[in-house]
Amino acid sequence: MRWHTLMTMTEHAAITFPDGFLWGAATAAYQIEGAAHDGGRGLSVWDTFSHTEGKVANRHTGDIACDHYHRVEQDVAMMAQLGLQSYRFSIAWSRVMPDGRGHVNAEGLAFYQRLVDLLLGHGITPCPTLFHWDLPQGLEEIGGFRNRDTVSWFGDYAALMVRELGDRVSMWSTFNEPWCYAYLGHAAGLHAPGLTDPRAAVTVAHHELLAHGLAVRAMRAERDGLQLGIVINPSNIRSEGAPAAPAAQIRLIDAIHNRWWFDGTLRGEYPADLLASYGALADAIQPGDMETIAQPLDWMGINYYFDILVRGVEAGEPTDRMGAYPTVAGVTEADERDEHTDMGWPITPEGFTELLLRLHDEYPNMPPIYITENGCAYDDPVVAGRCADPRRIEYLDLHLRALRNAMRRGVDVRGYYQWSLMDNFEWALGYDKRFGLVHVDFETLQRTPRDSALWYRDVITRNGLAAGSS
Repeated sequence: MRWHTLMTMTEHAAITFPDGFLWGAATAAYQIEGAAHDGGRGLSVWDTFSHTEGKVANRHTGDIACDHYHRVEQDVAMMAQLGLQSYRFSIAWSRVMPDGRGHVNAEGLAFYQRLVDLLLGHGITPCPTLFHWDLPQGLEEIGGFRNRDTVSWFGDYAALMVRELGDRVSMWSTFNEPWCYAYLGHAAGLHAPGLTDPRAAVTVAHHELLAHGLAVRAMRAERDGLQLGIVINPSNIRSEGAPAAPAAQIRLIDAIHNRWWFDGTLRGEYPADLLASYGALADAIQPGDMETIAQPLDWMGINYYFDILVRGVEAGEPTDRMGAYPTVAGVTEADERDEHTDMGWPITPEGFTELLLRLHDEYPNMPPIYITENGCAYDDPVVAGRCADPRRIEYLDLHLRALRNAMRRGVDVRGYYQWSLMDNFEWALGYDKRFGLVHVDFETLQRTPRDSALWYRDVITRNGLAAGSS
């Protein structure tokens, strides 16, 4: 397979990243914080969803998660021991504004102020994300992001956080992977709030970007000198297996998954072919919206895990596996490759290079890029106090080499955040899928750095990969 070829060609080469390249790891609030009912926090859609029978594997919830809320000092000290230069985390909107609007919760703000101070005290650059899918339940009850008023409330929330933390935090992202929240949550029903309404999904996709643009304006109005971005999760869309997927349908998936977000933020327009396919599904777009969306950005976050592999539909085969892509027909997921992670995702580091080169070529106004997530799920247990995870090390090595290859060919990438710092609540899959550099025992909450964590510490120290490091 192609990824084995790439490994053979590069596994013995030492590579170095540019001076000042930023190395970090990432998490998200609902996935690690726990303390669901502590400190005045309001409920989010993920509290509701995870407590609904049949929505999350094994009836798992984020009520406790990694208990990061109560162990934040220990966790930040661990980050420092692992050599992290930056930490990307998300702010739980309902922890600081329990209903999503109006009342501000001082105790919730104090948690994030403490987190930022601890990070800075250890020389770690904080990079908060304002929205990582955990919409306050109070807003969901009045329409969530289907309700255009939520756009303004998100702007209020963004301005509040800059007022509270902007004197110490300069690097911010507005949204994480808005495609997931819109389509997995509102078309496929796999994520909170669990709807299967294509029109709602398209409306949310638009309102998320509108909220992003409004938030960028609001944040800049509060304070100069901020570095503002958004985090997108693009993928190459490939046909693999028989029958081949129709080219027109591949392009439509590409428009939904990729071009909507980049065309919207960088060009101030949506793909014409997608708008034609959506028709009345896209009736939430109003005059002037695209100008608000296309605010100048200081950086772009890219989350990359794998290429999306599809094939055509055989005669009589059900077609319900593409529910996250409204109006796409005649296409289904390709069969699982022999080489894959515990998520079932194919291992496609060559696609990482190709994707970055594509973005570089198609969007000349692309701001500097940070790889804000990249990682893999493997369940490697702790044995006699050690957690050996050679597959994760191999995966990360391959993808860092693929990243450096794109950079050598002109892509301006300024930093890399591994996903994730520690095992956590993996959304609808509960605690069974483990992405962490650090193993978490969810019975005792004991943290054990895996071999990959120590390997990554060495990568950061040398600002690159040693010969034979995979």
